[in-house]
Amino acid sequence: MRVDLFDFDLPSERIALRPASPRDSARMLVVDPIGLQDRHVSDLPDLLRPGDCLVFNDTRVIPAQLEGQRGDARIGATLHKRTGLRQWQAFIRNARRVREGDRIDFGEGVTAIAGARTDDGTVTLEFEGNEPVEVLLERAGRMPLPPYIASKRPADRRDRDDYQTMFAREKGAVAAPTAALHFTPQLVERLAARGILSETLTLHVGAGTFLPVKADDTADHLMHAEWGRIDHAAAERLNGVRSRGGRIIPVGTTSLRLLESATDENGIIGSFEGDTRIFITPGYRFRATDGLMTNFHLPRSTLFMLVSALMGREKMLTAYRHAIDAEYRFYSYGDASLLLPD
Repeated sequence: MRVDLFDFDLPSERIALRPASPRDSARMLVVDPIGLQDRHVSDLPDLLRPGDCLVFNDTRVIPAQLEGQRGDARIGATLHKRTGLRQWQAFIRNARRVREGDRIDFGEGVTAIAGARTDDGTVTLEFEGNEPVEVLLERAGRMPLPPYIASKRPADRRDRDDYQTMFAREKGAVAAPTAALHFTPQLVERLAARGILSETLTLHVGAGTFLPVKADDTADHLMHAEWGRIDHAAAERLNGVRSRGGRIIPVGTTSLRLLESATDENGIIGSFEGDTRIFITPGYRFRATDGLMTNFHLPRSTLFMLVSALMGREKMLTAYRHAIDAEYRFYSYGDASLLLPD
């Protein structure tokens, strides 16, 4: 499909630079067969049915943004995907000044050796020393805010909490599963009291989620791989939800993509551990997904293509026009949508 079919105009003032407080006070646009409803995240228990199951991503964002020196050259690195005990693929700023074998000094006693450039444009960094890489990043790294926020303000101490969900447990993401940022312990308690179930899986979100689609046709776009895991017990519980007539509603596109990667053609969810490059565009037949809670996405992005596949491109363009006119807040720190297809 042509990528320009997924384009729309978004005023820059619609991009949220801070999250709503409290988190569940964010607005939420409900898109269902009836039409559009303006609600709030705190209304979620009234919008779902007992027996439905929300699926959360328990990945934890690491401080994966690094600034360093290679000789007299300033080098920026955003870690993308772990490939070994001390190796990470990274997107490099000022990459033309980095050659294979160069040592980059990120300060605070943190150094890495640059490896070969990969087909997707990333560079492998091998961190030196004996300390765990996670310890090094806590010392020298910063939270990797999305570029549309980082271009307007630097990351600060507040982001260490704001850009982490209440479910964050498994370290390894370089971007937050942002739909889950709206949840609070109080909201989760209300959902449980209503008989709405919850489940967790792990998908370590990579920096590739922010990359624009540069191809003119979706068939020519290369998705970056991300590592995920669903254990056997969780898969069986989710299959049980379906067998009892409940709906599986991922919270965030990351949860959805992993669920779809783990589900066979008969709609049976299996255990999964490994990389996924799944790219969902209109025409895709969903296997595990009965709805989706997600934030508002960038024009021409793979994520807007995904929600268009679930709900229909024209319906989502209409919903986004409404959200812009009604002054919803967009992107990672923005408001939410609840998408319930026919």
